[in-house]
Amino acid sequence: MSELSVGNPAGILRNGWTGEVGDYAIAGGWASKGSLLIVCDVVGGVYGFEGNSGAISWKHPEIHEGGVLAMDVQPGGALLATAGQDGRVLIWNAQDGHLHQTIELGEGWVENVAWSSDGQLLAASISRRVHVFNTQGQEIWRSEDHPSTVSTIAWSNSEELATACYGRVSFFNATTGKLVQKLEWQGSLVSMVLSSDGNIVACGSQDNSVHFWRRDTGKDSQMSGYSGKPSALAFDDSNTLLATGGGPTVTVWSFQGEGPEGTRPGELDIHAQAITTLSFARRKKRLASGARDGAVVVWDLQSDGHGRGAGAAIVGHLIAGLAWRPDGRGLAAFDASGGVTVWRV
Repeated sequence: MSELSVGNPAGILRNGWTGEVGDYAIAGGWASKGSLLIVCDVVGGVYGFEGNSGAISWKHPEIHEGGVLAMDVQPGGALLATAGQDGRVLIWNAQDGHLHQTIELGEGWVENVAWSSDGQLLAASISRRVHVFNTQGQEIWRSEDHPSTVSTIAWSNSEELATACYGRVSFFNATTGKLVQKLEWQGSLVSMVLSSDGNIVACGSQDNSVHFWRRDTGKDSQMSGYSGKPSALAFDDSNTLLATGGGPTVTVWSFQGEGPEGTRPGELDIHAQAITTLSFARRKKRLASGARDGAVVVWDLQSDGHGRGAGAAIVGHLIAGLAWRPDGRGLAAFDASGGVTVWRV
């Protein structure tokens, strides 16, 4: 891969455009049906790029004092939510960058923010609590304190919110906040992903393992042997494939049939350093991986988790995030130098 570069991608990746934000580009996502790319940086900036050309449509440098920690684009792409070290959640008009609502959650870091699948509710976590708001920024409910800091949140559907902390995953009714289900396991859970039907919950653990549950049966299992913490996880739309990091190799587990227990996972081995981010294209068994080595690789997968490299490029700096354009014809990467790279696919 040494001959690859942003200007010389290989395989299905084609030259697109590059841009930059003020510092380490921590997160990003597509809005307005892929016509706009939103990127946030660690010094608190929020930027809107025109999706085809990369021209900056609007920007708000250092709007979150201390830095942005999380962002999410509302399904449908009309609104954007950002959260930061300043204890605030900001809701924006994604198209023009107009600040729509400011939510003050108090002292502490707002580490997670996520829209429900129907775009009508917004969840945010600060310390041991989670709060749920409507699109106008009005609080619907807040949880009691979790046993420890909420490490991650995710919606299983528009009616149920999942949270993870040390030792457990909890599911709450989206409108009432009532605890619906609690899945316990003694370990520090650092990442979480749900299958699109909400039945399978997978978490990366501090002990270099991936733990997962099937909610309909309560059955749980564990995949071990990773060389590092599996902080990067991704499910495909078919609920068949679970891609995991935890080292330089992407490990893909197949849930078809009786799997993944008793089966051999696919191992995608090109990266020279640890995987930092994983993202599936919609409605396709096509996976993008980014790593500390500054490389981005696109993989075409089979239903058993095995696959082949279909495209690659080297950015040169740690890849902090990846985002597929909704139509699957574009891929964006955000890196530690503040760089934003978009390839045509």
